[in-house]
Amino acid sequence: MSRISVAVACGVLVLGVGSRAQAQVKVIPGDRVTVSATVEAVEQSTRTVVLRSKEGALRTVQLGPTAQIGNIKVGDTVSATYYENIIIRKKPAGEPDVDTLEAAAQRGNTKAGGTIGLQQAVTATVTAVDMNAPSISLSGPRGWTYSSKVQDKKALEQLKAGDKIDITWTEAILVAVTPAK
Repeated sequence: MSRISVAVACGVLVLGVGSRAQAQVKVIPGDRVTVSATVEAVEQSTRTVVLRSKEGALRTVQLGPTAQIGNIKVGDTVSATYYENIIIRKKPAGEPDVDTLEAAAQRGNTKAGGTIGLQQAVTATVTAVDMNAPSISLSGPRGWTYSSKVQDKKALEQLKAGDKIDITWTEAILVAVTPAK
């Protein structure tokens, strides 16, 4: 839910950017974050790996059933890159609602690692616009609701109760394991 909240807050801020086309689209590139850690322990029976960050913090990670845990050894370096991207689109009248979730995973070419991707799209309905606050309230599938203050009044002026917007966000994580020297 928090990713939807961030997506909506960011998207409403930028709906007014660009042309005044009926179906405006705005891509909000997310952060790309890469972290590295050293493997401190591997527990095959529980499928857990203990990682130590460069700052010295320890974190235990539970690996899924397809992870190549047998290829991970103490001293290996694990590098993970996380990326997200958000697209907000004012929906034209009469277009069907969306509510999709797609996931994909692929093993990497290294001894351990791979890529996991997730993309979710929902149609949200504007339930209220308050130009005095300024704020917006939305509702969506499965009882989802959200309200937030909006900084860009010009973008907010383009929306009214009953309007629909599509929110699509994509997340991906790439994990690579480098053997200890």
